[in-house]
Amino acid sequence: MRIAEIFASIQGEGILAGVPSLFVRTSGCNLRCVWCDTPYTSWQPEGEEMNLGPVIHKLRVGTAHIKHMVITGGEPMIQHDIAIFTKNSRRSLRKHITIETAGTVFLDDLECDLMSISPKLANSTPHRREGGKFALQHERLRYQPEVLKQLMARYSYQLKFVVMYPEDMEEILQIVEATAADPERVLLMPEGIEEDMLRERGKWVAELCREHGFRFSPRLHIALWGNRRGV
Repeated sequence: MRIAEIFASIQGEGILAGVPSLFVRTSGCNLRCVWCDTPYTSWQPEGEEMNLGPVIHKLRVGTAHIKHMVITGGEPMIQHDIAIFTKNSRRSLRKHITIETAGTVFLDDLECDLMSISPKLANSTPHRREGGKFALQHERLRYQPEVLKQLMARYSYQLKFVVMYPEDMEEILQIVEATAADPERVLLMPEGIEEDMLRERGKWVAELCREHGFRFSPRLHIALWGNRRGV
């Protein structure tokens, strides 16, 4: 797999926010979100190809007390050896495994305790970034309802939406209806990489959660450490 970084932190988002976790961040993505907060895994992918043995060894050393592992990206579902990695990790590390994905690729042979699916809304399309050269590809791929339904049927899941504007709710509600998602597994998360912006957006996003019966997702790692790597 192509790995951008491996680190221990707490989960900052979703229903497991606050849980100490090991993170394996893969590099490479089939989307190009305009607000991507890890451009070193998408717009300018970094990292190195690593054999699975050394990755699992690095995850094992000194981490027996951490019971959760998060495979994120980029888009980990496009890594050619993701399935065998999850199986080896389950056998060798015996951690709870979360996979963070945009929900554009379905694989049915993963070891995964929580499929954290973040369908990308229209607010993510990079119409002007880098002259809009990725806009058509991104718009074509970002929403795959059949893939979402397959992932939700196969794995325990959460649907986590990145919200920029109150108007995003129309699209979110359409996706929730189309996929028959359980409202208690739907999370709304304010977009932003600055604490002040997250606080202001968070106020009205929380009201939308209250109105529709969805969960609110914080971005704890931003609040605690700011927008930087390794957290």
